[in-house]
Amino acid sequence: MVAPPWIPVPPPGYGGIESVVELLCDELVARGHDVTLFAAPGSRSRARVCTPLEAAHPEQIGDQLHEADHVAAAWDAIDAGAPGPAPVDVIHDHTGVVAVAMGARAPAPLVQTLHLPLEGDFGRFYARHGHKATLVAISRSQARAAPRGVRIDAVVPNPIAIERWPFSDAKDDYLLWIGRMDPVKGPHRAIEVARRAGRPLVLAGPVQPGHERYFQECVEPHVDGRRIRYAGEVAGERKHRLYARAAAMLMPIRWAEPFGMVMIEALATGTPVIAFAEGAAAEIVADGRNGRLVRDEAEMARAVGDLDRLDPRVCRESVARRYAASGAVDAYEAIYRLAAGRRREPAPLLLRGTADRRPGPERMSPGRPLGSVARPQRR
Repeated sequence: MVAPPWIPVPPPGYGGIESVVELLCDELVARGHDVTLFAAPGSRSRARVCTPLEAAHPEQIGDQLHEADHVAAAWDAIDAGAPGPAPVDVIHDHTGVVAVAMGARAPAPLVQTLHLPLEGDFGRFYARHGHKATLVAISRSQARAAPRGVRIDAVVPNPIAIERWPFSDAKDDYLLWIGRMDPVKGPHRAIEVARRAGRPLVLAGPVQPGHERYFQECVEPHVDGRRIRYAGEVAGERKHRLYARAAAMLMPIRWAEPFGMVMIEALATGTPVIAFAEGAAAEIVADGRNGRLVRDEAEMARAVGDLDRLDPRVCRESVARRYAASGAVDAYEAIYRLAAGRRREPAPLLLRGTADRRPGPERMSPGRPLGSVARPQRR
C-alpha cells in the first residue's frame, strides 16, 4: 500500500486520503493479509510501515519531486525484498501520476485508486498511461468523466469508520464549511449563503501554499468572530464536535469533486449536507432525506430554512453501512485478484519517427464505468 508522501497515516488533521489508507490497511491486516505500508514519516498502522523519505511534506502537497522520490524509493525497497521474504502480489497506490506513468515497470501488478479528477490534463494523462494499472474510481461521477480510452475497472467509494464519529441529534444554529481554503471549494460562497440565510457560519480548514492571497482577499475580511468564525485547521474531538453540533454542512463546490469525505463525515455525526449538485455530491446526498441538492447560493440559503424536516438519525444511517471499511475491502480483495491475474504488458515504446506506434486513446479499450467489483453492502 503506497500512501502519498505529504502527510502521515493517520493524518493529524487535514488528510482524507490518509484516513482512507489507514482504514484499508487495518481491515486488510485484520483479515490476515500481509500488508506493507509505504507512507510519510510519523505514520502508524497495523500494517508493516516503511517511510522512504526523511520527512513529511505537508506544505508541498502535489510537488512531483517528492512524489517521484517516494514512489521510486518504495519500488526499490520492494525489489530489494524489504516487505519480507514472500513476493509482493500487488501494489495498491494512492499517490498521483508518477506511479501510473511508471506502471509498466512496477515491481508487481499495480492498482491505483483515483483520487484525482479525470478531466483536462489529468484526463489526457490517463488516456495515455492508464492502461499500465488497474484503475479504481471513487464515485460513479468520476468514472463517467473518464475520457475515451481510459478503462475504469471498478468503483469503490471511500470508507469511513463511523464508530469514531459521535452522533448528536441536538444541533446548534451555526452552519459549517470545512475543507482547504481553495476557490473551487467555495468558502466565499458559504459566506454568502450564511449572510442570505441569516445564520452564523464556522469555516474550518488549512490555508495551503498558493492560496494565501485568496484567503486574505475573499475570506478573511468577512471573519468577525461572531457571524463568521474561522476555526483554522481542526482535528480530533474538536473536529468531531464541530460536525456533530452544526445545523448543516455546506458544500458549495463548483467542480467535479471525485468524492468529498467531508460530506460522509458530517452525515456520520447526524448533520445534514446542503450541496451543489456537482461531482459525487448527488451520489452521497439523497435530496430531502439526508440533505438537499441545490443549484446556487440562493437555493442553498432557502434550503437552510427547511433543515427541521431532515432527521439526524436518517443522516447517520445513510452512511453507516454504505461506506463501511469492510465493504470497501471486500471490493478491493476482488480487485487485487483481478490485477494479480492479469497478463502484464510492456510499456509501449515511442521512438522518433514512429509516433503512430504509440497506442493513443482511440486504440485503447474504451472505458466502462462499473458499479464495483463486489458490492456486498450496497456500495
